[in-house]
Amino acid sequence: MKRAVLRILGALTLMGAAACAAVATSTPGPLPGLDRAIRMEARHVPLGLGGATLAPGVRYAGGLILRGPGLHGLSDLKIESSTADDANAWVVSDFGDLIRFTLRLDRNGRLTSADTAISRPLTGPDGTILTPKPNADAEGLAILPNGEVLVSFERDHRIWSYGVGAGERPVAVAAPAVALPDNEGLEALAAAGPTGWLALAEGGGAWLCAIDCVPMGRSPLIPADDYRFTGADRDPAGDGWFVVERFYRPPLDMRVRVRRLSAEGVLSAPLIQLRPPASVDNFEGIAAVATPTGTRLYLLSDDNANPLQKTLLLAFDTPG
Repeated sequence: MKRAVLRILGALTLMGAAACAAVATSTPGPLPGLDRAIRMEARHVPLGLGGATLAPGVRYAGGLILRGPGLHGLSDLKIESSTADDANAWVVSDFGDLIRFTLRLDRNGRLTSADTAISRPLTGPDGTILTPKPNADAEGLAILPNGEVLVSFERDHRIWSYGVGAGERPVAVAAPAVALPDNEGLEALAAAGPTGWLALAEGGGAWLCAIDCVPMGRSPLIPADDYRFTGADRDPAGDGWFVVERFYRPPLDMRVRVRRLSAEGVLSAPLIQLRPPASVDNFEGIAAVATPTGTRLYLLSDDNANPLQKTLLLAFDTPG
């Protein structure tokens, strides 16, 4: 049995080496402070034949599989700025890391690659690095219009502000004053208005927060059909948000759908639905970016540091 396992591991190593030859790999140079350059491999991935249902006008705009030793457990995504050629991505992870990298687009705006990844451990109010994992389990990320970076954590449920550009020691900000399950906390976080934020709990519940948090809508917002809320970002073209809902029954059934959430707390029909055999995994992160013709949505999956799963980054264009 041991020899068989070694043969399998050897074969997987050779397969991995062959795959790396066909991907773009980058590692930035030395950086000051807590920032550290991390290796990132980006390989193109098709949407797949079957398993994808897109609303009228929604189209696939390219996708990547991201690999690297510091790219596991990625749980939310936001885009700080974007041009015709690239976009600056911010990501938080289950392991208490804040990661930034650049997305590369072709002349038609399709996602083609990612590089220059930089990682920084999240710290506490006293400046020490957050450990262990139950204290560092970052799930939601929001960048407010003034550049202030907010992070939500589960297990020890809270929302912290890391200041403009994440350049300060964190301070606690308003979070919903409700009891949440240990591993089903504030999964989704997004900007709301000029100074507020939206928080969604995985199993249900939506709140608009600023000085304090108030429930959204007339009744609790609950995902249907055994889906769970895992991500949100504001709609750059309006007052609402785009929301990620995940159905997760590994290894055979992993699904995701994206819907609009109105300011009144009403969810639309799905804009994007993915299930096997489409390219799908444990999607948790979303970023919405304005484009000349509508909105670009980026979806990011959390591989749970499981070698059988993938870190997927998929792009979709929605009409205005």
